Amino acid sequence: MPLVILSHGYGGWYLGHHDTAEALADSGVVVVAINHPHANYADMSRANGLSALIGRPVDIKRTIDFMLTDFPDSAKIHPQRIGFYGFSQGGYTGLVLAGANPDFSKLPPRCAGPKAVGCPQVNQARPQQQPPLPQTLTHDPRIRAMVVADPLSIVFQTTDSVRDVTIPLQLWGSELGGGGGASPEDVATLARVLPEKPDFRIVTNAVHLSFLTMCPKTQLSSEVCIDAPGFDRAAFHREFNAEVVAFFRRNLRE
Repeated sequence: MPLVILSHGYGGWYLGHHDTAEALADSGVVVVAINHPHANYADMSRANGLSALIGRPVDIKRTIDFMLTDFPDSAKIHPQRIGFYGFSQGGYTGLVLAGANPDFSKLPPRCAGPKAVGCPQVNQARPQQQPPLPQTLTHDPRIRAMVVADPLSIVFQTTDSVRDVTIPLQLWGSELGGGGGASPEDVATLARVLPEKPDFRIVTNAVHLSFLTMCPKTQLSSEVCIDAPGFDRAAFHREFNAEVVAFFRRNLRE
């Protein structure tokens, strides 16, 4: 069976895309969604700074290692049929795993608030200076196909940063954006600089958080549940999930 790993965005959790996970599972895919340690809704103790961005791909690599070795039903998973889905910082995570090397100097130059991504290290760096990086970021060639939605894209704006991303890629962007470092302009630039033309979809009238699963009626006033006027999140997700399932069916064949 194919395996698809899901990666949430900043402050998210493993159930934030459960309808997409369910659609994939119903199609015959083994699906695993994780909470990134110390960088999820219940524990944000290490969510800010470059260490969180550097550690995210490691979390996914360890998850794949576990699923192919220590998972009780690991023999049922085909090691050549591994995919990935990521939203926002989860999309950034997938791009790094696929071979991208981010330019962290493009992150916000100062800490405007507690949710500013990467601000502690960037504040310590001189203007235009690349903060120190490990010798290599974690890439994982076992991932054969990838869907990313509104990824943190400001760090992937040059052909050099994504030159090694050559696997089949479906890229989704919200028309209106609204947070997470995934401005519509940056996502469009990412689509343009990728060496292999992605299956790029722009969702009309969607905001960044429209990619999160539908909210219960008791929480519709929550920030994560507010869409643009006239946007039907449930209808969009039915179409979105069908397209994601079809993409993985095409690209994770035996």
